[in-house]
Amino acid sequence: MAWTKYQLFLAGLMLLTGSINTLSAKWADNFTAGGCGGSAEHSFQHPFLQAVGMFLGEFSCLAAFYILLCRDRQRAEPSLAPAQPFNPLLFLPPALCDMTGTSIMYVALNMTSASSFQMLRGAVIIFTGLLSVAFLGRKLVPSQWLGILVTMAGLVVVGLADMLGTRDQTHKLSEVITGDLLIIMAQVIVAIQMVLEEKFIYKHDVHPLRAVGTEGFFGFVILSLLLIPMYYIPAGSFSSSPRQVLEDTLDAFCQIGRQPLIALALAGNISSIAFFNFAGISVTKEISATTRMVLDSLRTVVIWAVSLAVGWETFHGLEILGFLILLTGAALYNGLHQPLLARLPWRRPPAGALGSEAERENLLGGGRAPINADG
Repeated sequence: MAWTKYQLFLAGLMLLTGSINTLSAKWADNFTAGGCGGSAEHSFQHPFLQAVGMFLGEFSCLAAFYILLCRDRQRAEPSLAPAQPFNPLLFLPPALCDMTGTSIMYVALNMTSASSFQMLRGAVIIFTGLLSVAFLGRKLVPSQWLGILVTMAGLVVVGLADMLGTRDQTHKLSEVITGDLLIIMAQVIVAIQMVLEEKFIYKHDVHPLRAVGTEGFFGFVILSLLLIPMYYIPAGSFSSSPRQVLEDTLDAFCQIGRQPLIALALAGNISSIAFFNFAGISVTKEISATTRMVLDSLRTVVIWAVSLAVGWETFHGLEILGFLILLTGAALYNGLHQPLLARLPWRRPPAGALGSEAERENLLGGGRAPINADG
């Protein structure tokens, strides 16, 4: 069936905003500017402040939900089902996981390339699969176990490409290795978030925009408060700010004042995450979860291509191999091979067995993403 113009718009919006989300964050990291008190120029490395901005973008989804709800109620026949009562504090544990995982990934993005950052996030398949078996009692089919093994091989290849490519990069080998390991470690936390959402939230049938916005609210408030003690916690060489603290928020705002393009990069990051979540949710609803997974993979290609074009990275053939292996692992885990096998004459299923409704179920054992599948 041919896609409608609206479906094409949603797919394009998801691909564009998802790519902008990672690229704008990396763009901000590449700026240097003077700080407060006339301090010398230094890199804009403020991962926790950037994470606060991302949660602000997610929080805006809550406003979008209530606007959508008000417009729906004005119709003669409302299309949105009445919301079931639920305790908003149910979103606190996954929000804490999201806050921790996102902060770690923004730290890691300062240490490695944008394309490797995006590719290594594919490790979430491994931990999601294992945790869903351990805590949700799911049984993975052989193709999903194979997808996990293939993904592990892909991570090794991408990591090797990073290590071999450091001679041409601005990052030291130790930084690249640390950054890659931090990204993979963050995927453990993201997988825990997904399991918590599956176990405690999805049964309440909360509208996805409301769920994203509520988690964004908790993340924004908690991490904003944590910026206060971070301003005084020594971080040594880990921090690029003159005071060498965990997060120097005042220094960040002084740098933004001296280099306005940083504000543009941050604005792109904040706005893109809101539109990306909306587009991702809509793609799953209007097209399929499989399409969402494919678009997310294409986002990696866009990020890598742009990074090469602007000179942030140098070409390395192993990255292509690693990406293709990771893409194969994700496809096997999410069951993308099944429609292909179904076309074979001897493997054709009964009529209706592979309908779009089954594809839209998007179970955690297959293609489910965290509620706020941010960039």
